[in-house]
Amino acid sequence: MAAQPLLIAGDWRPATELVASFRAENPATGNAIGAEYPVNGAADVEAAIAAAAAVADELARTPPERIAAFLEAYAAGIERDAETLVALAHAETALPAETRLAKVELPRTSGQLRQAARAVRNFSWTQPVIDTAAGLRSHHAPLHKPVLVFGPNNFPFAFNAIAGSDFASAIAARNPVIAKAHPSHPATSERLAQLAHAALREAGLPAAAVQMLYQFDSALGLKLAGDPRLGAIGFTGSRAGGLALKAAADAAGVPAYVELSSVNPVFLLPGALAERGAALAQEFFSSCTMGSGQFCTNPGVVVVPRSDDGDAFVAAAVAHFGNAAAGVLFSRGVLEHLQRSVDTLRKAGADLLVGGAAAGPGHRYQPTLLQVDTAQFLRAPQALQTEAFGPVSLLVRVDDAAQMAVLAAAFEGNLTGTLYSAADGSDAAAWTAVADALRPRVGRLIGNRMPTGVAVSPAMNHGGPYPSTGHAGFTAVGMPAAIQRFTALHCYDHVPDAQLPPELRDHNPGGVARQIDGHWCVDDVDARGTTA
Repeated sequence: MAAQPLLIAGDWRPATELVASFRAENPATGNAIGAEYPVNGAADVEAAIAAAAAVADELARTPPERIAAFLEAYAAGIERDAETLVALAHAETALPAETRLAKVELPRTSGQLRQAARAVRNFSWTQPVIDTAAGLRSHHAPLHKPVLVFGPNNFPFAFNAIAGSDFASAIAARNPVIAKAHPSHPATSERLAQLAHAALREAGLPAAAVQMLYQFDSALGLKLAGDPRLGAIGFTGSRAGGLALKAAADAAGVPAYVELSSVNPVFLLPGALAERGAALAQEFFSSCTMGSGQFCTNPGVVVVPRSDDGDAFVAAAVAHFGNAAAGVLFSRGVLEHLQRSVDTLRKAGADLLVGGAAAGPGHRYQPTLLQVDTAQFLRAPQALQTEAFGPVSLLVRVDDAAQMAVLAAAFEGNLTGTLYSAADGSDAAAWTAVADALRPRVGRLIGNRMPTGVAVSPAMNHGGPYPSTGHAGFTAVGMPAAIQRFTALHCYDHVPDAQLPPELRDHNPGGVARQIDGHWCVDDVDARGTTA
C-alpha cells in the first residue's frame, strides 16, 4: 500500500525519502485502521522549510483582508465537511462523535479561526501604540519567518497542527506554517490540510504558506527545531518532548512556546465540603473522567481536609470511580506512559484507593484514585506532582486551612488552580491564605468549578509558570493574545506618516483601536469620550 502524499510547497506529492510508514489505530480495539502515512526523511523536511522561508516576506506583505478571507473560508470549509471530519476523528481517537467532536470541538475550531480573522481585520493583535511627543510608534508585526507547529494527541480539531489555535495564531500574524501532524489522527489531519489548501488557493495566498508533514524521527525533529530559518515553534505535548525541542530551539535563538504538563490542583475548603460535599464528589468524578481524563486541565491533585465531611467526599469519590467503566486512551503509548506515572506516584508513597490497572479491549485504563497525607506529599513533592495523563487523580489530605496554604506553596507551575468555597462566606479567610500562595503558581485561578474546559475568550489565559509551559507571559488560547506569540515588536522613530504601517498612521484606517499618548483611542477619539 502506497503512503499518502505530503502537502509541500503548494502541492500534494509523495515523500521524496520514505523512511517508513505507519497507520492510525482504533483506540477502542487496538487495531490498525486507514491508509499508510509516511515517516519523512531529511529531504522532505528541508523542502518544507525552504519553501516556507521563501514565501515568508511575501506573506508578511499580504493585505490583512486576504489573510482574514483565508481564515473565514477555512472555517466555512470545516463546517461544510463536518460529517466527514467527525467520522474520521472518532475512528482515530474514540472521542464521542456527537457530544464532544460535533457539538463542542469542531465548532470551537471554526470559531477560533473566525476570531483570528476578526483580530486581523481590526488590527487588535498588533497592539499599536503612538507617542506623539517623542515621535515614536510601535506595533506587533509578522516574524518574516515560518512557524513550526506540533499538534497534540488530545484535540484532533481545536489544537490540530493544521487547524488549531497555534495554526490560526501564526497565520493571523502573517507567518507561513509548517504543521507537524500528530500520528494518532493522520487521516483527520490530512482532510483538514485538504480544506486548508483549498481555502488558501481561494484567498490567493502564497502556495507554501501552509504545509504539512506527518511524522519524522526525534533526531530530525530536534534538527528542525534548531533551524535558524524558523521564526518560532508552537508545541503542545509531553514535558520531555517539549523541553528537548525547546533546548534545540534555544540554541538557535528560535522562540519556542511549549505547553508541557500540569496537575491543576483543586482545593476543597471546609465550608464548601460541609455545604455540598456529595455534589462536589460527583463534579470531581465527571471532570476527571471526561474524555478519559486526557485533558491538560484535568484535576490531577485534589486537596481534601481530614474531617467527617472530607471522609464522606473521599468515600463518594471512590464509589464513583470504582463503579465506572475503564476509559479509552488515545494510543498504546499513552496507556504505557499512564501506567508508569501511576507506578511513580505509588513508589513515592501514594496509596491506591481504586483502579490502577489497564483493562482491555484496546487501550483502556481503570478510573483511578490515589491518596497521600500532607507530610508524605511534602517529602516527595516532585514525584507526587507527576502528571498522570488519563482518568487518574491524587487526593492529598490536610489537617486545616493553614496546612492547605503550606501545600499550595509547594506546587510547581500549573495551568490552573481551583478553590471551592462556601456560599455563606465562612471560607473567606481560608480562601485568602490559599489563594495568596497559589496565585503565583498558576496561569488561571478558578473559583467553584472544575478546571476541565478552556473558553476561547480574549480574557482567557491558557498558559502558566514553568513547567506547565515554557513562558508564563503568553497564552495558547484566546485572540488576540495568542497571536502575539508569533510576532516581532517593531518600533518606528520619526518615520514619515506615509511610510508607516496603516494602523500607526495619523489617519486611523477603519476605526482601529490603538493607544495614543497612553489612552486607548478609536478614530482619534479617546475611548472615554474625550478627544485624544
